[in-house]
Amino acid sequence: MKIETQDILNKWKLYTLTNNNGMTVSFLNFGGIITDISVPNRHNQLENVVLGYTNYTDYEENPNFFGAIIGRVAGRIQDASFTIQDQPYSLAANEGGHHLHGADEGFHQVIWQSSPFQSDDTVGVKLNHKSLDGEGGYPGTIEVAVTYTLTNNNELILDYSGTSDKTTVLTMTNHSYFNLSGNLAATIHNHHVTMESDDFVELDTELIPTGKKINVVNTPFDFRTGRKLVDGINSISTQNRVANHGYDHYFILNQTQQQNIRVKEETSGRLMTIKTNQPGVVMYTSNTLDEGLNLAEGNSKPYLGVCFETQASPASLHHKGFPSVILEAHELYDKQTVFSFGIEG
Repeated sequence: MKIETQDILNKWKLYTLTNNNGMTVSFLNFGGIITDISVPNRHNQLENVVLGYTNYTDYEENPNFFGAIIGRVAGRIQDASFTIQDQPYSLAANEGGHHLHGADEGFHQVIWQSSPFQSDDTVGVKLNHKSLDGEGGYPGTIEVAVTYTLTNNNELILDYSGTSDKTTVLTMTNHSYFNLSGNLAATIHNHHVTMESDDFVELDTELIPTGKKINVVNTPFDFRTGRKLVDGINSISTQNRVANHGYDHYFILNQTQQQNIRVKEETSGRLMTIKTNQPGVVMYTSNTLDEGLNLAEGNSKPYLGVCFETQASPASLHHKGFPSVILEAHELYDKQTVFSFGIEG
């Protein structure tokens, strides 16, 4: 196993983790942005399975949040405002009248302190960041850490931790767009997804949760026994159309000891499983991805990647009955998501 470091644009570091199987994971200390994950297909060919720019300068703006750590709060906060302990807080409105993914002062826009580490069977980097009270409009000075660990079992482990000196809101995630065809050989229409979820959250026309949960039975949102993403992309279901013809919804995950999510791409044979202790996941099928961005393996277009944003629900700030994003003062935030890669068939 090894870890390599490269200076980028004279201001960032690019880390590349390699395990004994040849799998590699590359990411920047800027935004914790994962730029490349190369894993074998059924013919043992290593290919990249995430979307990333050709030119590192394009990550400075990164309006699609490719590969980045998202925080303080992943997702949309209705009306860019919330109240904690009878105290109202206002945030930057960067998507219509709403707040998305931390806006311009989000974690995807900061240089994280980085500490590489290595053991006999793991290699990784711990990223640390301190966000001061009032930054971005959020209460509390918080200290957060995100650790990327690569194992010899082809697992990429993302550990998230944090504490705040005031009661605040926090739910972090990673915003990688996965495409298991490898090197963008195809869109994600035929990615077969199995997900342990009985309910998803209804969205309005501005992609804001209405406060209603919908049971997945007899809908294109029922992934419990598996289905292809094309089912929702081509669906005339109101919720698929609201999301710009696809998925951009929060799924509440069933509590299970098994993998929460399985993603299979038949042509390459690649299988990705996701296990998390987060209560839910936003699955986004890049329905509105801009066309013509200069990506490492070609130009961007809609449906070129699928995000699995494991997190709690910002809808909990305005509606009851959703997984909470509240972090009490001096309470430990401790979450983990594991992406495992293999071959099936």
